[in-house]
Amino acid sequence: MKLKKQVTVCGAAIFCVAVFSLYLMLDRVQHDPTRHQSGGNFPRSQISVLQNRIEQLEQLLEENHEIISHIKDSVLELTAHAEGPPVLPHHKPNGSWVLPPESCPSFLSVSPQDCQFALGGKGQSPDLQMLAVYSLLPFDNQDGGVWKQGFDITYEPSEWDTEPLQVFVVPHSHNDPGWIKTFDKYYYDQTQHILNSMVLKMQEDPRRRFIWSEISFFSKWWDNISSQKRAAVRRLVGNGQLEMVTGGWVMPDEANSHYFAMIDQLIEGHQWLEKNIGVMPRSGWAVDPFGHSSTMPYLLKRSNLTGMLIQRVHYAIKKHFAATQNLEFMWRQTWDPDTSTDIFCHMMPFYSYDVPHTCGPDPKICCQFDFKRLPGGRINCPWKVPPRAITDANVAERAQLLLDQYRKKSKLYRSKVLLVPLGDDFRYDKPQEWDAQFLNYQRIFDFLNSRPNLHVQAQFGTLSDYFDALYKKVGIVPGMKLPGFPVLSGDFFSYADREDHYWTGYYTSRPFYKSLDRVLEAHLRGAEILYSLALAHTRRAGADSRYPLSDYALLTNARRNLGLFQHHDAITGTAKEAVAVDYGVRCVLLHSLNNLKRVIINAAHYLVLGDKDTYHHDPAAPFLGTVSSALPHGPVGAAGLGHPSLCDPAHRFLVVFNPLEQERLSVVPVLVDSPHVRVLSEEGQPLPSQLSARWSSATDTVSACCLQVSVLARLPALGLRVLQLHKSLDGHTMLKSSVRLYLHGRDLPVRKQEVVPMHVFPAAADDFCLENQHLHACFSGRSGLLIRRAGEEREQRVSSEFLVYGTRTSKDKSGAYLFLPDGEAKPYAPKDPPVVRVTEGPLFSEVASYYQHVQTVVRLYNVPGVEGLSLDLSCLVDIRDHINKELALRFSTDIESDDTFFTDLNGFQIQPRRYQRKLPLQANFYPMPAMAYIQDAQSRLTLHTAQALGVSSLSSGQLEVILDRRLMQDDNRGLGQGLKDNKRTCNRFRLLLERRTTVQDGRPISFPSLLSHITSMHLNAEALVMPVAQEKPALRSFTPLSTTLPCDFHILNLRMLQAEDDSLPSAEAALILHRKGFDCSLEAKNLGFNCTTSQGKLALGSLFQGLELGSLQPTSLTLMYPLGTASNSTSIHLDPMEIATFRIRLG
Repeated sequence: MKLKKQVTVCGAAIFCVAVFSLYLMLDRVQHDPTRHQSGGNFPRSQISVLQNRIEQLEQLLEENHEIISHIKDSVLELTAHAEGPPVLPHHKPNGSWVLPPESCPSFLSVSPQDCQFALGGKGQSPDLQMLAVYSLLPFDNQDGGVWKQGFDITYEPSEWDTEPLQVFVVPHSHNDPGWIKTFDKYYYDQTQHILNSMVLKMQEDPRRRFIWSEISFFSKWWDNISSQKRAAVRRLVGNGQLEMVTGGWVMPDEANSHYFAMIDQLIEGHQWLEKNIGVMPRSGWAVDPFGHSSTMPYLLKRSNLTGMLIQRVHYAIKKHFAATQNLEFMWRQTWDPDTSTDIFCHMMPFYSYDVPHTCGPDPKICCQFDFKRLPGGRINCPWKVPPRAITDANVAERAQLLLDQYRKKSKLYRSKVLLVPLGDDFRYDKPQEWDAQFLNYQRIFDFLNSRPNLHVQAQFGTLSDYFDALYKKVGIVPGMKLPGFPVLSGDFFSYADREDHYWTGYYTSRPFYKSLDRVLEAHLRGAEILYSLALAHTRRAGADSRYPLSDYALLTNARRNLGLFQHHDAITGTAKEAVAVDYGVRCVLLHSLNNLKRVIINAAHYLVLGDKDTYHHDPAAPFLGTVSSALPHGPVGAAGLGHPSLCDPAHRFLVVFNPLEQERLSVVPVLVDSPHVRVLSEEGQPLPSQLSARWSSATDTVSACCLQVSVLARLPALGLRVLQLHKSLDGHTMLKSSVRLYLHGRDLPVRKQEVVPMHVFPAAADDFCLENQHLHACFSGRSGLLIRRAGEEREQRVSSEFLVYGTRTSKDKSGAYLFLPDGEAKPYAPKDPPVVRVTEGPLFSEVASYYQHVQTVVRLYNVPGVEGLSLDLSCLVDIRDHINKELALRFSTDIESDDTFFTDLNGFQIQPRRYQRKLPLQANFYPMPAMAYIQDAQSRLTLHTAQALGVSSLSSGQLEVILDRRLMQDDNRGLGQGLKDNKRTCNRFRLLLERRTTVQDGRPISFPSLLSHITSMHLNAEALVMPVAQEKPALRSFTPLSTTLPCDFHILNLRMLQAEDDSLPSAEAALILHRKGFDCSLEAKNLGFNCTTSQGKLALGSLFQGLELGSLQPTSLTLMYPLGTASNSTSIHLDPMEIATFRIRLG
């Protein structure tokens, strides 16, 4: 309303100026001496003088008319910006659609200072850059003897004479929260017994140690134990016998998981630990994720952890690092100009984290010291030499044999402190195993420690005991930079554990669940933010007693289910079929997604009410209808979207939620049952709308409630916009799209929709193009697929095609983990040519191609700003009749990218990649959770994705993504199943082509543009639409932010913290912000977002409209540690790429 008043005043002022100008001009006509002279004969020639006056007045009126019309245009434009475009689109004679002019400022320029970061150049180069290491290694896989993937290790017995070897044996049990069994089945069968035995057995000897990482299991067990047992656990933690390592809800996958979810599960675990045990994790433990991302060390460092351990790294890299004593290093982010992101990392050197591969290089010997495998047990040693119980008679010989392995392993590291893990999957589930391991090892330790001539000190230890001893050796406080260790930057994808067995299949396995993960994530973030804002406003108004605070329990449950799904056998698609179904039910189909919709509806109800005193929460009669969701099995005609239906005449108002922290101009889809509908803004102004048919198949429209209205609406940042739908009684009909259907010679029945013009052509089309004011996209008439794309200056070839990979005929075949193709991909050859349907309309046009196994829709939005600058692409894939096949989508361009391409890590950062010809095809695939791009000196093509999939660039100018895989056999990594439970899955993308203006290539660092970042956000955080279910009270749009956030700031989350009662919120919230790094060298015009950048400065005190910031405390990422003292200042500063957490009170 404030802006509307400003517009009115401004318009009135301009009008007054114009009228006053007219008055002055008329006055001048009367008093101009020259004119007065010419009228000197007035009495003699009255008529001619009057004629002159009339002509002059006509001229002045004409000039004034022009001024008035310019004023009208200005006022209209200003009003359009304030209220949404009031003028409807119109159709030009040449067939193209024209939208009303968009008055929103195109783009406020970015300060040159904010462009410096992406240029890099500051700071020292790391000692180890993983891109360079890959180029250096031969990957020749030579036989290393007893350490097959390594080399023979020798030593001199006198090497430890001056400095004894210090050995820490770390007992652990790796508990997968779902894999072969479901989470609950594992808990009841094994995990509860492990933890119960742990409490009992650890108290028997204070020298015993144990570590635990999965809080999802630990919290379930905690809820079921007595207060005495809880007290015992706290004692064990307090005296250092039990350590909680990493402390996340799970040990997350690092390839497919998005950084929002990685952080969320870390916070959930840390908050649980702090509240229930009063402990803060110090060290990270990741023995089982299939490759490691450099995002994880950043998150651990920001959480104030000081050391971390990783295991699954390509065997050739392990060998190289072992040979050069680089298995321990300071892991630094590629963009870091100093040492602020450094964290100490220990890489395990051998094949696995089980006992045979952890004591030293010879698994045949190490297996003899896994005392669970003593003769008579259920498992034995594959090397045919069983363990022997330690007795006085054999302890000298056994201890010497084990010490030899310890010494050899220690030769791979730079210090005389050695870490020896002792455990495996679900170990220590029976008291007998605790006794066998701990008693036999203690006898060995006692022997070794009593022989000074052996120069060894061996003991049980925790992970932090090991790191502390290492730091103590060099006299450094834990967390500081260790001198004498290399600095490494980069990541550890892709992983191979032996031969050419690359674990690159799981980047795509079960894409349906990967999509669901992101839908749940988007809803959780939206629900957290709206709940926090609604709660702050109700508390400020003293109305919180009437608000459903119990929704907090639903949020907690959703956080934990999303966290559970980040587990490295869940989002990866590498669990048993029944376990995958269990995850699906927990996360979406019955549980969390529906609960989150409820939270969003309840919060929106309060926030849009004009009169808050009338607020009444009635769970039985929700004020708003169901939130629409982009479920991954939706019909292709709507790009897989589920939309609210307004077939019921009572539903005549909509509330639209924008989860983005930037205002957006979006096309909002709604289902209606009549073409005679007008969509109006809250103030009653008509909004541009397009009427389309809904399709159930290539040629069949949906009959009941069958029309879709797409409305162009400006949505406030993190806000709620109220829209009205009216029956159009004055004959006004909305702008219709038109349809051309090309049957390609196929004899198919066509069901037309009467109100939407449709033309059916029996043959295939010629090549054709669609365009908006920024893009010109051309398609093959035969395939319906993209063939080229033109911008304003030049045309770029961007063609797409579908391909199929088979699997090998040899013993080793592709499975859930591994990608082992039978050679290069072959073109996809369906038995019938596609039906191609072209829809054209004022707000969007699209091309839908229906093949046997895949349906694609390429949509071009004819709207100003972000939506109109990229192509929207969806692929509905169904390969349930395939046998050992993988379906890929390849884009081929004339971009000269050579062997370089770029993929994101966890949606957080970009990692340059290089196609390695010395490696097999499958080794060149990488995870793509959010985007991948190729570029040359002129152009960059980015493929944005709404779900994690595997991606590569196998030759210059290409980008290729694996859409789905159906595999009939296990790949011998323990799962015991193939991938045969495929579902129809809609994969959603955006294709963005940008011009580059300045080039700085060849560096191990790259960033998306601001436009690219915002395009990704639009794709991943769709507007949510809620129909008003009750009779309309006074509704008012909700605009929570009082100022525009800088373009490079992202509100990652605004999350209420737990009260003493787990099910209720406290007065505090966690505000998590991310300042994105971006590349200014990509052309930034016509971007249509009205934000700028601020050198990382943000005034939080005045950010939230109608709320006061009661307190602001910077903390570590997971809120465990306050950073500095809380000050009165509410202005903050973030460095580029920084993620920062603040404990705040809003009200």
